[in-house]
Amino acid sequence: MTVEVIDNLQMIKESVRDFAEAHIRPHVMEWDEAQHFPMDLFHRMGEHGFLGVLVPEAYGGAGLGYQEYVTVIAEIAKVCGSIGLSVAAHNSLCTNHILQFGNEAQKQKYLPKLAHGEWIGAWGLTEPNTGSDAMRMQCTAEKDGEYWVLNGAKNWITHGKSGHVAVVIARTGEPLDSHGMTTFVVERGTPGFKAGKKENKLGMRASETAEMIFENCRVHESQMLGAEGDGFIQAMKILDGGRISIAALALGIAKGAYEASVRYAQERHQFGKPIASFQGISFKLADMATQIEAAELLTRKAASLKNRGEKTTKISAMAKYYASEAAVAISTDAVQIHGGYGYTKDYPVEKFYRDSKLCTIGEGTSEIQKLVISREVLREG
Repeated sequence: MTVEVIDNLQMIKESVRDFAEAHIRPHVMEWDEAQHFPMDLFHRMGEHGFLGVLVPEAYGGAGLGYQEYVTVIAEIAKVCGSIGLSVAAHNSLCTNHILQFGNEAQKQKYLPKLAHGEWIGAWGLTEPNTGSDAMRMQCTAEKDGEYWVLNGAKNWITHGKSGHVAVVIARTGEPLDSHGMTTFVVERGTPGFKAGKKENKLGMRASETAEMIFENCRVHESQMLGAEGDGFIQAMKILDGGRISIAALALGIAKGAYEASVRYAQERHQFGKPIASFQGISFKLADMATQIEAAELLTRKAASLKNRGEKTTKISAMAKYYASEAAVAISTDAVQIHGGYGYTKDYPVEKFYRDSKLCTIGEGTSEIQKLVISREVLREG
């Protein structure tokens, strides 16, 4: 990266950090305990450009690249993984899908609202019985004149209840046909589109996760994103970028847990000296710091490839896999370093511990990432 890019990243980092300290940190546990999705905060983040990081200025976005995007997500996640997750899902899934595959009219209609935080976006691929096995999806869309009629349900959807607009992939052909799915933009308030169950989660509790239900939901053909049958192919391309988002999210959580641990280890005294002076603790900190450096290098490499328009499938999967597993390991050690206090809600590491696990599951489990990586490696070999 050039000096100019590094200086720009530092400026963005400081801006996001100041915002998070002022507007997120004071409410982290309050929102977590209540499972409250702070919509007002998201409107405010939109005003600061955090919800349209990758959207060109012509559509009301910040017009930045993936290095800046990684910085935004990681800095927010250092304070609260829940807010980081919602910002990531809004940017990289819903908004980015419209940016990448929408026509000019669709971009003009939706991107300014999403980038400004006037509207919050959702993205629907996963279903109750088809997580990783997306090609067996049961949510269907059938043509009826100028309309498509959607029936079925999507679950584990970030902003599935509160999102103003959802990008939804539905089956328009036969199961197991990679060209048998099509993408639609569905606005909240469309007859037949409603929210279902909101999930009661271990972590990421301030990031709303809910079911979306479609019952004879009529969507005009003008709401189709791209061509009929392109939905699955589009979704796989979106997930390549989405994995960079989760890697950045995991990186932020890991950094938050690590920094809290360094502070605690220096302040906590046992046997007349800081616990940081004991090898058992200092070696944990050394392992944590090394894993963070490795995770960031992988994530930044994926971001660099993405900025250059090169294929990122393998590196994105590697970054997501390594960073998410590192976040779990680092937050686990963070709790251990804090001892009994780490098991209480008086210290931040128990929340990092709970939040970190989602990173190994969302947008493709660690096992799916290894499947993607191995396929790419064997294809190259």
